[in-house]
Amino acid sequence: MKIAHAEFVISAAQAAQFPKDRLPQIALCGRSNVGKSSLLNTLLRRKNLARTSNTPGKTRQLNFYLIKPEGHVIKPFYFVDLPGYGYAQVSQAERESWRGLIENYFKQSSCLAGALSIIDIRHGAVASDMELLHWLISLQMPTTLVATKADKLSNKNRAEKFRQINAGIATLPLQSTLMFSAEDGSGFQELWKQISAMLHTFKKPEIS
Repeated sequence: MKIAHAEFVISAAQAAQFPKDRLPQIALCGRSNVGKSSLLNTLLRRKNLARTSNTPGKTRQLNFYLIKPEGHVIKPFYFVDLPGYGYAQVSQAERESWRGLIENYFKQSSCLAGALSIIDIRHGAVASDMELLHWLISLQMPTTLVATKADKLSNKNRAEKFRQINAGIATLPLQSTLMFSAEDGSGFQELWKQISAMLHTFKKPEIS
């Protein structure tokens, strides 16, 4: 997919700040430091649209990015970068605040076309990842599991890790599971295909 335009729109700390234009949204979910920002920049072929950081837990609000693909096959949509969960150096009160913001977003937004659940392939789907996956499934949310940082492993090791990940989630009705690398572009086309499928099946909410 070629992108004609991509821009950061808003960091939302409450539902009143969410965009009201009813465009479809794809949520990016994952633990802190799994490479969500790098994945987003790679997908959009931008270097610094989503800011990366060596400090886990930097994203503390819902960051909305408006994406306008070239042509008319895919209409404009948003990527929504959610706060990373599982960051121990943040206070319990702040983690609960993030959790409430994220839960309200998923439960209240009628524009969610799907979610990308992002994990680090080296660590697999840990308990907090599995909790999120089960929760997304309970919401009947189309979900693709993306195992990032595939370039950090040899071909043999990444294949074995990916096999283990798939074995651990075999009973979950996910849309797809794939490997991705922001460094070498592995999984780039496959991930865009899954995102396109989510957007094509999304039904625009009616004006109430």
